[in-house]
Amino acid sequence: MKRDYTPEKELLFLALGGSGEIGMNLNLYGANGKWLMVDLGMSFGANEYPGTELLFPDPEFIEERLDDLLGVVLTHAHEDHIGAIPYFAAEFGKPLYATPFTAELIRRKLSEAGLEGQVKLNVIEEDHGEIKLGPFTVTYIPLAHSIAEGNALLIETPYGRVFHTGDWKLDEDPIIGEPATEEELIEIGDGGVLALVCDSTNVFNPQASGSEGAVYRGLLAEVGRHAGKRVLVTTFASNVARLQTLGTVAEQTGRRLCVAGRSLDRIIEVAQANGYLEDFPETVDFDTAMSLPRGEIMIIATGGQGEPRAALARIAEDNHPLSLSDGDVVLFSSRQIPGNELAIGKIQNQLAGRGITMVTDRQSEIHVSGHPGRPELEALYGWLRPDILVPVHGEMRHMLEQARLGEENGIQETIVQGNGDIIRLAPGKPERVAQVRSGRLVLDGDIIVPADGDAVTMRRRMARDGMLFVVLGSAGNVQIEGIGLPLDEDYPAFFEEAQEDVRKAVAKLRGRDRDDEDAILEAARIAARRAAQRWSGKKPQTRVIIAQ
Repeated sequence: MKRDYTPEKELLFLALGGSGEIGMNLNLYGANGKWLMVDLGMSFGANEYPGTELLFPDPEFIEERLDDLLGVVLTHAHEDHIGAIPYFAAEFGKPLYATPFTAELIRRKLSEAGLEGQVKLNVIEEDHGEIKLGPFTVTYIPLAHSIAEGNALLIETPYGRVFHTGDWKLDEDPIIGEPATEEELIEIGDGGVLALVCDSTNVFNPQASGSEGAVYRGLLAEVGRHAGKRVLVTTFASNVARLQTLGTVAEQTGRRLCVAGRSLDRIIEVAQANGYLEDFPETVDFDTAMSLPRGEIMIIATGGQGEPRAALARIAEDNHPLSLSDGDVVLFSSRQIPGNELAIGKIQNQLAGRGITMVTDRQSEIHVSGHPGRPELEALYGWLRPDILVPVHGEMRHMLEQARLGEENGIQETIVQGNGDIIRLAPGKPERVAQVRSGRLVLDGDIIVPADGDAVTMRRRMARDGMLFVVLGSAGNVQIEGIGLPLDEDYPAFFEEAQEDVRKAVAKLRGRDRDDEDAILEAARIAARRAAQRWSGKKPQTRVIIAQ
């Protein structure tokens, strides 16, 4: 391979996001000098990046090769697959491809960002819509997931066919949509599948993920148990099938429906514009909901992951037009995403303290995952019979486990890769042929910067150790201010001692250092920081200013 990593007469796979992590999916396929991108997602800010809201995969590799990028194909509309589009698509200047529901959500994102008309968005019908881009022919294959129009991609190349699952599960009663049947998937396998690039999220689950139809029955029974009580259900806004279920459950239990959360309003509007939720019951406003008898209302609210500004958090704080009180019920029809435990626990404790009953999927069958458990993975292996298995969409432990599962089920070649690994799938034995730069970017205020850049790194250090400011004035005058040091009433004594340390350190300078500004600044910085460490055990970020 050439050092510029241009794909030659071969089929390459490269993940820049989503391998070794769950979220931020960005995958590339390369053949005959050209690249195809699958998904362009993001994740939400984490504690290790204080002050930031969004995380993105760093697309630097493909940004340097935009002349060879043919387009971006989107599997479905979850944020970890489309969320980065408003931030990068205009810069890429390449066409986007998506099925109608996904395309409408993307169009709204572009419009909100002032980019509508600047990015070409192609709408592909879901019933096996086909896209021809250079050496790639891409066909959408509908699969069940926790959002409308979840799709796998069958990518045909001169070197063999790749089945890229996207996020998926098996569901005989999906409520919304018509996933490909077992017979259709077997037929794809009969045509030959070089590589299966497969979701690893639930590989440790020994059971199948379960059906949306079963959730309907579980929710109907659970809501029925709480007659005479106000019921609030929180779920993922994007789960159109779940919204359909909740609308039906509300009608069958004699309850009016109230929706709280802008993302829910948006999803319902887009779903209905694309032929879903056509029989969704008419909703009532907040005032009407509060005026109805308690047993005659069901609320659907955002915020099941503990988001502090979402409807559920405000209701838990009793700071929302909708209210709950002792004896009312909250159903968590969603899974707890790792990393959100503390935020969810805070809300649940607030609700419990007010006497509100809570029911989660651990107590009742009111939620199922949108990702495949082991039986579903094994079934897909058997239907497609791929030559190669490439686990993606998981942490390293998930991907390694799926590789083991694939080997146990007779797949001859498995290859575990991470972000930045260029994998040659064909010709010949699959192998890792190069490692290129991959990384994370963050949205910091209104600016996208490296996650390991100076701003975020400094903020993290300040959060840990605090900040110290030293001002050097004339005639040996020294002023010191500290932020975030654990000194409290000891601050005055610390300042006095630190000021004296700084004076002595500067006075000790000899020769040319006495008039060298850099030497003076460094001597003062070290002296002040050592004083802070002596008093507090902390090593604060220290800044020295010479007053003019």
